[in-house]
Amino acid sequence: MSSLILEMCKKAKEASYELAKLSTETKNKALYNMAEALERNVEEILEANRKDVEASRKKGVKEALIDRLILNEKRVAGMANCLREVAELPDPVGEIVKTWSRPNGLIIGQLRVPLGVVAVIYESRPDVTSDASGICLKSGNAVVLRGGSDAINSNVTIGKILRQAAVKSGIPEGAIQVVPVTDRAAAVELMTMRDYVDVLIPRGGAGLIRAVVENAKVPVIETGTGNCHIYVEKDADLKRAIDIIINAKCQRPGTCNSAEKVLVHRDVASRFIPEAVQALRENGVEVRGCEETRKIVSDIIPATEEDWYREYLDLIIAFKVVGGVEEAIQHINKYGTKHSDAILTADFNKALTFIKGVDSAAVYWNASTRFTDGNQYGLGAEIGISTQKIHARGPMSVQHLTTIKYFVLGRGHIRE
Repeated sequence: MSSLILEMCKKAKEASYELAKLSTETKNKALYNMAEALERNVEEILEANRKDVEASRKKGVKEALIDRLILNEKRVAGMANCLREVAELPDPVGEIVKTWSRPNGLIIGQLRVPLGVVAVIYESRPDVTSDASGICLKSGNAVVLRGGSDAINSNVTIGKILRQAAVKSGIPEGAIQVVPVTDRAAAVELMTMRDYVDVLIPRGGAGLIRAVVENAKVPVIETGTGNCHIYVEKDADLKRAIDIIINAKCQRPGTCNSAEKVLVHRDVASRFIPEAVQALRENGVEVRGCEETRKIVSDIIPATEEDWYREYLDLIIAFKVVGGVEEAIQHINKYGTKHSDAILTADFNKALTFIKGVDSAAVYWNASTRFTDGNQYGLGAEIGISTQKIHARGPMSVQHLTTIKYFVLGRGHIRE
């Protein structure tokens, strides 16, 4: 096992030096060819995916999580379009961020450069294989991808198709690699490749992210779990609020940007909660709630303290009645995961208070949390949603996988 991961990381490191020098034209050509290859080989991809889906259903995996695994022609076409959108993005590599002159005549500058080798450890979603490959290639980085056992056939097949198309387009052989085994030891070893891997990005549930943070010996960018909240103020458009909540919870409940909690202002709770609960139940959602919520709708399942921290990733949601925007902010900052949270209100000042006060990567006013997505922000495909307060926060696309290098121009300068 050790020789496999080590050799993959060595190849990635060697490829990263070549990638950093490639022209924008070469990278874009590869991305377009990779997109065409996905579409041309869609049946091979779907056949591999069917094996993964069948195996997951036999294991009794929840349908909301299986939805993240399933591919179809439309989703494969979406993966291809993401690669084309990445090709259309400005190339961040080689950008001169800023320059300035010193009194002694030295000119100092900052040049944007790739990170080098990016490792991604992820669960379920095989589209990550394609998105991460495209983003890393465009930003001049080599990538080593280790997906979960539930998507092994899909990931290996997609990786092979992308790699072949990239190499034919002039991309070095080790630039895109998928770990072909599901042994946990492979993931643990990848976390220790400090001499070869420059940054590690985990994408998945809280357990995966915690395991990576605790075991990694390389720098980690955490892509956070999504315990996302929607707060309904007393002056909100209540009909529209129900539409937003249904979209945020039900469109794709297994994603990290789906709503998991609804906070409701006490003054409208008795009017709003019964209608909202009915609408959610009509969409197959199990509703839980605080004691005050249960006084309004008695057959709601009691919410425990653990519920307020949980990311359900399922058709489950919990309601809590609060006294106003400040209490909503306090609740979100205590129990949330700093991912995506929304306020529904007609009052600009309340919205501004919420936006400033909620400590999350994305904060919404009168909109569904489902928009936290690189494509929806105009960034193209994303490699994850960072909930950290480092250089990358929120959807991470090509510019977030670069760093800066200083260059200093002198004319025979020596320091006195």
